[in-house]
Amino acid sequence: MTTPSTDSPAGRAARAHSFNAAAAQYAANRPSYPPALFDAIEELSGRPLAGSRVADIGAGTGIATARLRERGADVIAVEPGAGMAAQFRRTLPDVPLIRGNGNALPLAGHRVDLLTYAQAWHWTDPALAVPEALRVLRPGGALALWWNTDALDVPWVAEAAERTGREFGLDISAEKRDVDARVADPTGRLAFTRRTLRWSRRVPLDTHLANIASHSVFLTHGEERGAAFLAKEREHLLAVFPDGDVEETYDVILLLARTPTTA
Repeated sequence: MTTPSTDSPAGRAARAHSFNAAAAQYAANRPSYPPALFDAIEELSGRPLAGSRVADIGAGTGIATARLRERGADVIAVEPGAGMAAQFRRTLPDVPLIRGNGNALPLAGHRVDLLTYAQAWHWTDPALAVPEALRVLRPGGALALWWNTDALDVPWVAEAAERTGREFGLDISAEKRDVDARVADPTGRLAFTRRTLRWSRRVPLDTHLANIASHSVFLTHGEERGAAFLAKEREHLLAVFPDGDVEETYDVILLLARTPTTA
């Protein structure tokens, strides 16, 4: 449920800020990312993460930041939200964190090997964020964008997405159509390579429902409406997973572009 928002600027702002009140829930229940994603980043960027200077933008509670750090990257995080930043500092107290956003990066020019956006690029204005990325990245650096998206060829996932779409007026399938180079850089200044990586995790039903509830569409449609929907969703899912453990299946969509090797 990471479809780039097409609502009004006020609606987009409300959705973007909604995470701050649910930061602990987000950190505890959102999925992470598979090792194969970081293998692909290393392959496409042409350099190992170990020893690389990485800026993780829209870092949220630090889910991607932690994975990058585990691979040996020298990471600095940038996060605009107060609630998310506070949760990040509790989770990763020794990782540098700066308040800011991708439209005006609080970083020096041409110092970063890799700029990453995990589940965050769609909250930027690419017309501003692309020039900022090019300013911050060193020659030969790379911009990597990625999203966990629902694996809609899995029957129960498709059925759940359809129920969510009906309830909240969403087109969940649009996330895979829209997460492409046009969304990433409508100006065409960067040449993105796209990879899709399938992975899954098995979690208790309560974790799955809390994950769903941490998405902005639920956070901005009112607690009562969300609770009613999730109660019905629990019944649907227990019919599919009677043991109470849900096999979540994702396709991580990765877009990566390298900068020219000369400034």
